[in-house]
Amino acid sequence: MTVIAWDGKHMAGDKRTNFGGLHATTTKVHRIRECLVGCAGNTAQIIEMQKWFAEGAKREDFPAAQRDVKECVSMLVIEPSGRVLQYENTPDPMVIENPFWALGSGRDFAMAAMYMGRSAEHAANVACALDMGCGNGIDVLALEGER
Repeated sequence: MTVIAWDGKHMAGDKRTNFGGLHATTTKVHRIRECLVGCAGNTAQIIEMQKWFAEGAKREDFPAAQRDVKECVSMLVIEPSGRVLQYENTPDPMVIENPFWALGSGRDFAMAAMYMGRSAEHAANVACALDMGCGNGIDVLALEGER
């Protein structure tokens, strides 16, 4: 479930969350410590990862549940410089050097749309149209200084 898309200027994310087959609406893209942050995975773990990041992303405070490679959430962080980081099951992020990136179950649809030159917002809308786990609207945040 979820799509988080980054096109080099904007981060877009769908708003659908699921609780045992019952879906609800939530915000998945945030500005934390001057960074854009979007997550995909278990909602409770996402909240824990966002808190960890907001409190300084200290190695020693990395959430224990996040260490499980099969259960960890994916967290995409765009630094104010535009550097793209992806956190998985360790406190050491992968640096993504692609000009655009996406994560979540709708990522392949979003990546294809951005490959065709479309914006992160358009890419997230494509994912919502084609992936049943995505939907309930789109939120978009611009990197500071962009619109």
